[in-house]
Amino acid sequence: MKNIRLPRIGLLGRVIIAIAAGIGAGFIFPLWAARLAATFNAVFSSFLSFTIPLLIVGFVAPAIADIGRRAGAMLAVTVLIAYLMTLASGALAYCTGSLAFPPLLGADSYVAAFETSAAGDPQPFFTIAIEPLMTVMTALVLAFTIGFGCAVIPSATTVRRFLDDFRDIIKLVIGKVIVPLLPFYIFGIFLNMTVAGTVGTILTTFIKIIAVIFVLHVGLLVAQYCLASLFSRRNPFKALWTMMPAYFTALGTQSSAATIPVTLERTVAMGVNRDVAGFVIPLCATIHMSGSTLKIVACALALMMVRGMPHDFAIFAGFTAMLGITIVAAPGVPGGAIMASLGLLSSMLGFSEADNAMMIALYIAMDSFGTACNITGDGAIAQIVERIFRSSKKRVNPAGVGGGSC
Repeated sequence: MKNIRLPRIGLLGRVIIAIAAGIGAGFIFPLWAARLAATFNAVFSSFLSFTIPLLIVGFVAPAIADIGRRAGAMLAVTVLIAYLMTLASGALAYCTGSLAFPPLLGADSYVAAFETSAAGDPQPFFTIAIEPLMTVMTALVLAFTIGFGCAVIPSATTVRRFLDDFRDIIKLVIGKVIVPLLPFYIFGIFLNMTVAGTVGTILTTFIKIIAVIFVLHVGLLVAQYCLASLFSRRNPFKALWTMMPAYFTALGTQSSAATIPVTLERTVAMGVNRDVAGFVIPLCATIHMSGSTLKIVACALALMMVRGMPHDFAIFAGFTAMLGITIVAAPGVPGGAIMASLGLLSSMLGFSEADNAMMIALYIAMDSFGTACNITGDGAIAQIVERIFRSSKKRVNPAGVGGGSC
């Protein structure tokens, strides 16, 4: 008899199962079992808080060192355009969300639900305090300092190798510890909400937020290609249609790196010079995170609105500016960008453990759409870069430029 291999369930599938199981368990679990789940969540959350500054150093410092080594005008222009598009996506999410979310979300009922939940949550049997080695801002400054130093000092090879090894260690921790345990963490969150009687209101809010963000992704891609058409003189909708194979490939792989061959082929099919595409596409797979930024900003704005927290534009402008840097070279695991942003959500927006858990669940529910938006937008950046350097009659050698994943 042949062995039957069951299909592997991805992270999104595991999160959906965890949500459903947590809701079901909330109706049947005795109090001691709910408290056991709350104990796991308390310990896991403490470990997550400890890991976040290390994650920032482990990914941001090597990314800055890598970018700094690739001197050249085309590199500088590409990085600047990618970052500006990331900032613009955050602004789009904020402005649109400010108009769309208030009539949709029913903030009063959500705030009441969270107050009821806070009062009725099962308490953990014990907690373990794992203090972070540094604050999030300290980690960012340290990452900039070390990364920039490695970029400008060619002899700093020992430190550079250490950064590479440290990044591999953090990737291992995320891929082998944090990501596998995330479904259990989310299971506990939804179990507690069910016990407190608030899960219905919160799930309804989830669905509305996801619907708005999907529409925003479509609008962002149309805006990016319309902007690119001002430089390239190409039909933006025809160009966007040409990139659709890359979009759907990213939906399936959830990885910008795995989609690079398709993205590159489709960008050339649009008419972009092969040398320019060969430089821009692998680089933007690492540094262009507009789709991920849009999701994080929109989700954070929605949760702050329904919680009655201050959410003015100045707060989100600073948050988006830091986010665009922090999630560069996010780890090559599903949900890497949201893991890298948890520290900023807590330190700059004042998110609690429960808020971060909601952000993780919301982000993972749309993870593949954010990745697809990121890589499809890379084609728009390639058109702009091509036009700028065609006008200045500059050429580029794409050798040595690598890619990353979102």
